Amino acid sequence: MISNNSSVCILALGSWVLLLTNGCSVLKAESDAGFSFGAIADCQYCAAPDKGVRKYSLSKDKLKSCVDVFNTLDLEYVVHLGDFIDRDFENFDVLIPIYNQLRVPKYQVLGNHDFSVADDLKKNVPTKMGLSSKYYDFEVKGWRYVVLDGNDISFHAYPKHSDKYEEAAEYYIRNKIQSPKWNGAIGNRQLSWLRNVIENAQRNDEKVIIFCHFPVFPANPHNLWNAEDVISLLEEFSCVKAYINGHNHKGGYGIKEGIHYLTLKGMVDTERTSYAVIGINGDGIEVTGYGREESRVMTIRK
Repeated sequence: MISNNSSVCILALGSWVLLLTNGCSVLKAESDAGFSFGAIADCQYCAAPDKGVRKYSLSKDKLKSCVDVFNTLDLEYVVHLGDFIDRDFENFDVLIPIYNQLRVPKYQVLGNHDFSVADDLKKNVPTKMGLSSKYYDFEVKGWRYVVLDGNDISFHAYPKHSDKYEEAAEYYIRNKIQSPKWNGAIGNRQLSWLRNVIENAQRNDEKVIIFCHFPVFPANPHNLWNAEDVISLLEEFSCVKAYINGHNHKGGYGIKEGIHYLTLKGMVDTERTSYAVIGINGDGIEVTGYGREESRVMTIRK
């Protein structure tokens, strides 16, 4: 049986599967296939002229094509890793009906550009994106997925001169932040919640993957302002296997103390698309890249 798209060919050979992806082949047993989910970063649509490599208006059709492909696959769910829109609240009404065509559960992560709307509408963004909480977790087949809000402390997520905006200004100065103001930080309350979720996961013998819009590793100008605090917390727990994010459209990868840190490339950049199917099995996390996204296998630490 052969299945094709622009980046992947799957050839079944008895009890084995030969994956041909972006010119590379991986032979694996069907019994080890586990389960998969879809992941997208930085669709970042708006009806605006192109800016450099960013093709804002093309993102609507890219998302539609991505959803069409995902609907042909056996996925447990799909997650978008932030910056669903580039700006303007009305653009949610363009993308949400497309995203809702997915036939599997769908999740959203809040990005900084998702709050690039009028000040009086910023408070409505999470609800518009279908979120009852800005950060949350869910479980699939013994894996705990934790969605973080990197806009907890932010210049983007709150109206100018509001208490939360002034809190971000004070935090930025007090901690002598050098990275850009379009990044953000995770507050103490959310960090405490994160610790509790991971402690429970470890107690229940669950493996953990973290989703956030902002990267934390390797060092990069796009990283969370308090990336080191997050990394230190994650490294306390052997159940944490990976941290997956968007924000840096160039993508990236690093491994530290057995935890994989994967930045997916931005869908908005160039006329090509970018997204991934991420497979989970007993030995590794297998990323099958579409368009600009790279394919890779990340071995799970025991």
